[in-house]
Amino acid sequence: MKAEVRHLEGMTFLGRGLESSCWVPLDAPAEKGGAGSATRPMELLLIGLGGCTGMDVYGILRKMRLPLAGFRVELEGDRAEEHPRGFEKITVIYHVWGDGLDEDKVAEAVRLSEEKYCGAKASLSAVEFSSRIEIHPADEAPNAPLKRGSRA
Repeated sequence: MKAEVRHLEGMTFLGRGLESSCWVPLDAPAEKGGAGSATRPMELLLIGLGGCTGMDVYGILRKMRLPLAGFRVELEGDRAEEHPRGFEKITVIYHVWGDGLDEDKVAEAVRLSEEKYCGAKASLSAVEFSSRIEIHPADEAPNAPLKRGSRA
C-alpha cells in the first residue's frame, strides 16, 4: 500500500492513498502555524482506526443478520505531553442501535475485529487499547449516514 502527501501552502497538505486516489486535506491549528482549515494528522490516525474496525464490526454484524438500526464508532485518544506526543491510550466506543440485539454477538464482532481483522489496530499494538459497546433502542437511532459529498 502506498500513499502520498503534498504540501499546498502554510501548514496545509493534501494526502491520498494511491489505490483509492481520494484526496484528504490536512492542516495544523493556527497556534502551530496552520489555518485550522482541515483535519489534523493525529485526528486522521484515529479516523483511520475507527474506519477500519467500524467496517469490520458492521460487516460481521450484517453477516450475523442482526437487526441494526444504526451504527457508529467513537474514538478518544490520550496523547503524551512530551514530543513526539504519540497516543498513550485509545478508547473505542461502539454504538449499536437496534431492538433485540444480542450483546454477546456484538461483543464477538468487536473481538474479531480487534484481535483478528483490523490492520489499523494491529499497527497500533504499542498503544494501550480499550473499548466498550453501547447498544441503543432503534427509535433513538441518529439520522441516516452521510452521503458522499455531503457535510456534517
